[in-house]
Amino acid sequence: MANNANHCPGGLTLRSLWWLAVLALVSGCSGTATRGDLSGARQEVVMNALAQVGTPYRFGGTSPAGFDCSGLVQYTHLAAGVRVPRTTKAQKKASQRVRGSRRQPGDLLFFRIGFNRYHVGILVDDERFVHAPSSGKRVQLSRIDNPYWERRLRSTATFLN
Repeated sequence: MANNANHCPGGLTLRSLWWLAVLALVSGCSGTATRGDLSGARQEVVMNALAQVGTPYRFGGTSPAGFDCSGLVQYTHLAAGVRVPRTTKAQKKASQRVRGSRRQPGDLLFFRIGFNRYHVGILVDDERFVHAPSSGKRVQLSRIDNPYWERRLRSTATFLN
């Protein structure tokens, strides 16, 4: 699929990405200290994740040539100066658990998608997350309240302070 200046792979337009960036920056100016502020690392993780929307899924992928879900998490965090383990299971085990009501942009959402199989995504705001869904698809922005994801959400955790 050819890219042009107005449309990004995965269905997002450059205008949409620009507005998401503005929302991320403006949210740091809101009146809430814990939920609205995007620290440098949090903001970088979110912006790094959004920048990868449209990148192809690749099993075991850890670069913009292609990502799997945990590879996307590792890449976006490392680009923000935060080291995380490589696999979803290791990320879940090593991260600090966050109560759902206290989750913030940049936190990780862990989903159970099968027997002993987990998926991870990066929280963008109260309603959306970025993730590398599965083979044949691309990194995308999805809604947490989508019935498929809502039923499978198991925990929220973070590597960010």
